[in-house]
Amino acid sequence: MIAPAYIAEIAPADLRGRLGSLQQLAIVSGIFIALLMDYFFATAAGGSTHVLWFGLQAWRWMFLSGVVPSAIYGILALSIPESPRYLVAKLRDSDAIKVLKMVVGSREAQPKLDEIRKTLGSETRRRLRDLRGPALGLLPIVWIGILLSVFQQFVGINVIFYYSSVLWQAVGFSEKDSLLITVITSVTNIVTTLVAIAFVDRIGRKALLLIGSTGMFLTLGTLAVVFGTATVVNGSPHLGPLAGPVALFSANAYVFFFGMSWGPVVWVLLGEMFNNRIRAIALSVAATAQWLANWAVSVSFPYLREVGLGLAYGLYTTAALLSFVFVMKWVKETRGRELESM
Repeated sequence: MIAPAYIAEIAPADLRGRLGSLQQLAIVSGIFIALLMDYFFATAAGGSTHVLWFGLQAWRWMFLSGVVPSAIYGILALSIPESPRYLVAKLRDSDAIKVLKMVVGSREAQPKLDEIRKTLGSETRRRLRDLRGPALGLLPIVWIGILLSVFQQFVGINVIFYYSSVLWQAVGFSEKDSLLITVITSVTNIVTTLVAIAFVDRIGRKALLLIGSTGMFLTLGTLAVVFGTATVVNGSPHLGPLAGPVALFSANAYVFFFGMSWGPVVWVLLGEMFNNRIRAIALSVAATAQWLANWAVSVSFPYLREVGLGLAYGLYTTAALLSFVFVMKWVKETRGRELESM
C-alpha cells in the first residue's frame, strides 16, 4: 500500500495518526456507499438474483456501480503531489519546498528539506536483502510488521463485510433484513473510524490497539457462544428472540472496536515503524502478508461455516487474544517520533 508510506513521509509527527486514519475513513465510507447501493438494487428488484434493468440481475448492477467511483478515484489520484523525499532524491528541491510549505508551513520547510537531504545522503538503493536479519532470516521489526498485518485479518473482520448478508441469512434472517444489517454495520464502521481520528494522536497507537484487542476478544467470544449454542433447524442454526439481538449488538460492537483500533492504526504503524532506508520495501512485504491473510480468512470461512459458526468465531476470538499479547510484548509506540529518527 503506497498511501501509508506517503502519508508518513509528508505529514508532521503530531498529525500522522489522524491523516492515516482519514485514509481508513475514506475506505470505510466507500464500503458504506457500496453496501447502500447493494441494498437499493436488491430491494428495487425484489432480490439480488431478480432482474432489475435491461435484463440484468440486481447483483450484476451491484458490480457495475463500482465503475463510477473507480473512475473518479483515478482522476483525483492524478492531483496528488509527489512526496518531498522523492522530489529531493530527483534533485527537484523547488518542487519539494512547495509541498513542504503546504504541510509544515513556510518557516519549517527549508529545515525539513535539509533534514531530508541529509538522510538521503546515507541511503542506498532498497532491496529485499536489506530486510535480512537474525530472526528467522528477517529483521525483528519486519516480523512485527508482518504479524501486525496478519492479526488484523485473522480476527475475521472481512468475514463481517464479505459474508455479512450470507452470515445473517444463515442464522434465520431474510435477505432484505440481512442486507439492511450490513448497511448498519458499515455505518458503525464509519462512526468508529472518527473515534480513531480523535484519539490516535492523543493516547497513542499501542493503547488503541490494546483497547481494540480487548473489545474484540469479548465481542467475538460472545458471538462464538451465541452461534455455537444456537438451535439447529433443518440443518441450519437459528437465533432465538434473545440470541438474535445479542448477536447483532456483539457484531456491531466488534466492528466498533476494530474500527477504532486495528483498522486504521495498523496502517498508521506500518507507515511509521520502519526506518527510512527500508520503509518502502518493508511496508510492501507487510502489505503482501496482509493480503495473503485476508485471502486465507475469506476462503476458509465458507468451509468453517459448514462445520459450525461457533468454531469459526472461536478461532477469531483466539486471534484477538493473541493480538493483545503480541502488541503488549513486542509493539513499540511511534506517536510523536520523527521519521528521520526511527
